This record gives sequence, structure tokens and C-alpha cells, in this order.
Amino acid sequence: MDISIIIPLYNEAESLPELQAWIDRVMKANNFSYEIIFINDGSNDNSWDIIKELQQKSPNIKAIKFRRNYGKSPALQCGFQRAKGDIVITMDADLQDSPDEIPELYRMIKEDGYDMVSGWKKKRYDPLSKTIPTKLFNATARKFSGVKLHDFNCGLKSYKNIVVKNIEVYNDMHRHIPYMAKIAGFSKIGEKVVQHQARKYGTTKFGLDRFVNGYLDLITLWFTAKFGKKPMHFFGLWGSVMFVIGFIALAYVLTMKLISIMAGDLRPLVANSPYFYISLTAMILGVQMFLTGFLGELIARDSPKRNRYQIEEEI
Repeated sequence: MDISIIIPLYNEAESLPELQAWIDRVMKANNFSYEIIFINDGSNDNSWDIIKELQQKSPNIKAIKFRRNYGKSPALQCGFQRAKGDIVITMDADLQDSPDEIPELYRMIKEDGYDMVSGWKKKRYDPLSKTIPTKLFNATARKFSGVKLHDFNCGLKSYKNIVVKNIEVYNDMHRHIPYMAKIAGFSKIGEKVVQHQARKYGTTKFGLDRFVNGYLDLITLWFTAKFGKKPMHFFGLWGSVMFVIGFIALAYVLTMKLISIMAGDLRPLVANSPYFYISLTAMILGVQMFLTGFLGELIARDSPKRNRYQIEEEI
């Protein structure tokens, strides 16, 4: 099979017939063998009934219905697990992603040799309240990940099948799939300018909280990628630094007290010096961070994934 198209959706009943007909036209015009996998993420409209009607007319449609709304990342993960096509395409169900982009996304994987290609909605039909935070988020993601993309969160992407089988999308990590692919060893990541369609039906399902969550998820992904298998390298290092700072501050306080005693002045109390509290706080934090790193190493040692590595080829 050439292509698997994964479409997560939540309350998009109005757009589904038009989207499915559009995809069929593009696929037949290019003689692709394909499957469409709809992931109904707990919709409370009649999206599931529409999908069942479409499936009766088209044998290429497969579908999953979640019992409740879990989010886009779990929907994509379930789709990735079931995808059988050589190339996997993801797109949103709101008609803002154009199926006309699919042939070129397919070609860039097949002919240009990219592991994945991410869409870039260079011209967007969104309000400034959405576009400005998006630009800031993308700039931060580029800096942290080293992946030079302009639009990390674009729903229109294409992948080699092996890529989606070697990443795990959870929580709200779908925004960082290019970074996750890089961590998994798939570093040839391309970008294509794609058309952004104005929303035709319904309303957006995303709020401003996604930008806050996006930053937190990015930090989590960066930290686990860098120190997930060696937590002592982070916590042990900075714990030691904090302890040394505290020890130096304590040595200073004790030295000043000894000098005062030798001079016959017993009045200055150790607790009157700010360095006393600096030493106390820094040494406690240092010990706690060091112990955190030690416990992290014990957990990592017992992890079933501790010796799981990405092997590209073996002869």
C-alpha cells in the first residue's frame, strides 16, 4: 500500500464528507493505493455516524472511536500503530489542510529521501492572537531541538512508515513530532510550504493553554532526551555545585567567627550573617539534588528500555 492517511477529529461532522471526497479525487488522480484512518476522539456530534456512512461507500476507510476525548496525541498514536502504507500522511479534519498537497509530500519522501516532511503554513488565516504566540513557540522549538522548521505544529505531515513505528506520541507531544523523530535517529527532516485554508465549518477546538503546555512539553522532551538515561549527569552535577557553594559560604561564616573570637569580640552571632542562610539552603538543596540523581539512576537502571537502541541495519 502506498499511503496511509491518518485524520484525528473532534466534532467535525460537517466537513467529513467533503474531506473524504477530496482525498478520493486526489488519490485516484495519482493512482495511489491508500487507506484513510479516521480517529474519532470522543466527538459528541454525529461524526461517528457520518464516518460509518462513508465507510459503506468506500472500502478504503477505517475508523477508531474513543469512548471519550483524549486529545490529538493519543489519536495520532493509535493511527500510527495501525498504519500499513509505505508513507504515512497526517492531516486535520477541518478542511484547513489541503489534500492536494499529498502527492508532493509523498514524492519528497519517496524520491528526495526525507524521513519526514512537515508542512509550513506560511500564509495563515488566523487572528494575531494565535499567529504571534505560534511564531514565538516555533522559534523556541527550533532553538531547543535544532530542527530547522518554521511550523512545528502544522497538522499536515508525511513520514516513512518506519518513523511512526519508532516514536511514541503521548500527552500533547504531537507538537514536537519532528523533534521526537530526530531523537529516534531520523534526522533527514524536510519542510514544504502548504496552503492554509480558512475554516469552513465549526469552530477551533484549541485554546491559548496549548501554548503554555507546548513550552512545558518541549522542556520535558529536551530533558528526557538529554538526561533520561543518565539523570545523575544533571542532578549530580548541579547538586555538587550547590553543595560546594554552601560549603564555601559556611567556611566564610566560620572563619569570620573565629577571627572575632581571636580578637576577643564574642558579640557577632553566626546567625546574623546572610552567608549562614546561604550555606544552609545551598547545602540542603545540593544534597537533595544529588539524591534525586541517585534515585533517578536506580530507576533508569531497572527500566526495560535502558538498552533499547535504534538499529538501522545489520548484516
